[in-house]
Amino acid sequence: MKTKGIDVSYYQGEVDFKKVKAAGIDFVIIRAGYGNALAYPKQIDPRFEEYYKNAKAAGLNVGPYWYSYADSVEAAKQEAKSCLAAIKGKTFEMPIFFDLEEQKQFAKGKSFCDSIVKAFCNSLEEAGYFTGLYISRSPLQTYISADVAERYALWIAEYSSKCNYSGSYGIWQYSSKGKVSGISGNVDCDYCYVDYPTTIKKGGFNGFKKASSSSSAKPQTSAKSYTKGTQITLKNTTLYVSATAKSGVKKSGAYYIYDNAVVNNRIRITNKKSNCGKLPIGLYVTGWINKADI
Repeated sequence: MKTKGIDVSYYQGEVDFKKVKAAGIDFVIIRAGYGNALAYPKQIDPRFEEYYKNAKAAGLNVGPYWYSYADSVEAAKQEAKSCLAAIKGKTFEMPIFFDLEEQKQFAKGKSFCDSIVKAFCNSLEEAGYFTGLYISRSPLQTYISADVAERYALWIAEYSSKCNYSGSYGIWQYSSKGKVSGISGNVDCDYCYVDYPTTIKKGGFNGFKKASSSSSAKPQTSAKSYTKGTQITLKNTTLYVSATAKSGVKKSGAYYIYDNAVVNNRIRITNKKSNCGKLPIGLYVTGWINKADI
């Protein structure tokens, strides 16, 4: 699949999202704010509420992004709290993205960049959100480890005729000079290759309630158990770093189901029963496996 999208901030000024939708745009990712907006409330994007309301009314799939200035893990956690406060009470069909762009952050190296991405994204995950990383291709390849790149939804910026990243990713921002009906001036344009809305809604993420089974459905007498804490045995089974990763590594041995969540027909597992359900997720989850592989 490939859908068209844009990303906007108050710099776009007044936007007619009905015209944007009519122009063939499927989704919009809106800047919610930046930095520590709990301490500095003016850092909430002044058009976030307006854009959110009007984009939803126009029938667009919506997601937010948070621009980071974090210079420590604690600062990234504070940014996560600021983001959570800004998006509270809203529903988002697209992931919540951590926007990593500052050269001062890259100058601190790969381990530092990994640490603040995980701090922000894991904080959002613990609050029930489906999270991701926005970053340009070159710093992605230089300052983000493969494990982190595959752990969260990935939105890559590269203004070229193609995205030259060899790993898997969900969204490609291919231009900063797009022209779309309903917007005066330039706008960032994107392609999305993953059906995030279906995954997010089915999983009960981003403010949506998890879909419950129909009461009229016939019971499956031979159904397998996917209950938290259930021991399972892997036999050369593919283990993925995320619910959306396209490739993984083969594993064998005894593992345990981390929780009851099923995302994209995958479940999380851990190597110790005592780890089941413990937070933060990133510290205790070994990986994801296809439900069908149990």
